[in-house]
Amino acid sequence: MKPKAPIHAIVLAWGWRRWLIAFAAGALSALAMAPFDAWPILFLTFPTLVWLIDGAAVGRWGGVTVAAVTGWWFGFGYFVAGLYWIGYAFLVDAPTFGWMLPFAVIGLPAVLAVYTGLGVALARLLWTRGPTRILALGATLTAGEWLRGHLFTGFPWNAFGYALTSPLALAQSASVVGIWGLTFVAIVVAASPATLTDDRAETRRPWLPLALGLAVLAGLGGWGALRLHRTPTRMVDKVHLRIMQPNLQQDVRFNYAARQEVMDRYIALSNRASGPGSLGVHDATHLIWPESPFPFILTRDPDALAQIAKLLSPSTVLITGATRLPEHFNPADPHAYNSLYVIDHDGSILALYDKVHLVPFGEYLPFEHLLERLGLQELTKQQGGFLAGDRRRLINIPGAPPALPFICYEIIFPGDVAPPGERAGWMVNVTNDGWFGISTGPYQHFQQARVRAIEEGLPLVRAANTGISGVVDPVGRIVTSLPLGREGVLDSPLPRPIAAPIYARVGDAPAFIIVAIALLAVVRRRLYANMIKI
Repeated sequence: MKPKAPIHAIVLAWGWRRWLIAFAAGALSALAMAPFDAWPILFLTFPTLVWLIDGAAVGRWGGVTVAAVTGWWFGFGYFVAGLYWIGYAFLVDAPTFGWMLPFAVIGLPAVLAVYTGLGVALARLLWTRGPTRILALGATLTAGEWLRGHLFTGFPWNAFGYALTSPLALAQSASVVGIWGLTFVAIVVAASPATLTDDRAETRRPWLPLALGLAVLAGLGGWGALRLHRTPTRMVDKVHLRIMQPNLQQDVRFNYAARQEVMDRYIALSNRASGPGSLGVHDATHLIWPESPFPFILTRDPDALAQIAKLLSPSTVLITGATRLPEHFNPADPHAYNSLYVIDHDGSILALYDKVHLVPFGEYLPFEHLLERLGLQELTKQQGGFLAGDRRRLINIPGAPPALPFICYEIIFPGDVAPPGERAGWMVNVTNDGWFGISTGPYQHFQQARVRAIEEGLPLVRAANTGISGVVDPVGRIVTSLPLGREGVLDSPLPRPIAAPIYARVGDAPAFIIVAIALLAVVRRRLYANMIKI
């Protein structure tokens, strides 16, 4: 019994000790995400959550309320540790927004943890003795994560499944079951050691769930390694990309007085030789700048367009983020679009995409008129806020296959990627992660964008203000990248796409089927247990 004493202490913990254990386990779970990628930590934290749910049985309503609060504290710890970097955005203009920092760093995790609490409460409703309780936790917590990714515009950042995407071989499973299927696998496999302490009278082979879990990981890893071996990186002919990462501070990017300083830096950096024999931007067919790089309206500044036209050769086009005013702009009710432009050497606009999935409180205010009366405004300080684009669409770019554009965090939403019935040749993601400084946030953002490439079987080209910029092939290999917090340029060919994977064709259906089968097994076990009691 001595080896089990610490576990009994967890099971029997109550009051503040229970909440502290749950919070600590959740916070440690954040180490499974980029840039730490210490995913084996979940083999300690998720069993702890299982034991806490076991101990919730003495509470009212069969322990459901205690389980819900336990799950909330676990989620709160996880999101505080994993999303602390959001606070950096409120320090860009500290005199204006600094007072909101505690509300963001504490308030957002507190709201997101509600989904974790809901998942754990549902698990407690289905709780049984023995290994099937692990399936209950996996199914209901995955459902909670899915809801987090969809309700109220959704925020699927750091879904638990991303823990299994750092080993690239394991990440290949996203091409079949997506991030929600990987979330179920991550929870069930990581929680399986909890059965090692089960009473042998109730669980004949307590080691079996862990053995099966490790076998699943080995199988997925083996299949992924084979997929990687059979899918070499192939390049598109006659496409030469140049990605520019300026590493500009936010106060410069939003200062109109610095407009020429910004343009000079962009022009000089874009034309910088990247190595011996390089001719600079004239080597490239496609020059890519990050999200909203200008402290002015690009299309209403002829001088800026002239400088861009002078920079580009007849064989080069520019892909860049920029703020766009609507055709019927009303100064009394000012709104704008966060857009992506394709511009040629004449300064002509060849293609345009408006951001569809806007950032709440960053680019628009929910309940706008009420919150503005309270003195709140968007972090971007765009008077009136941003307008959402009408739909996700492919854009045609001269000299390259049709592209799927993504601005900033649009790329973190699995399944909300490609328009129905259309198949792109690559994905281009422009972003400004400079809001979040040198923190874990940009690493997490890059990792999630990389998983979209695996899910869709499409190469990813990413231009970020402060990093991480890079080119990723359709199975998630990083062809080239620039580190966080450094200015520079990347020259790279464009990888070819592969045939649409299962996930790109059927979406979340495989994950739903897996969760449904698990729930059926749990309900069957629950009904059987109730019959025995009768």
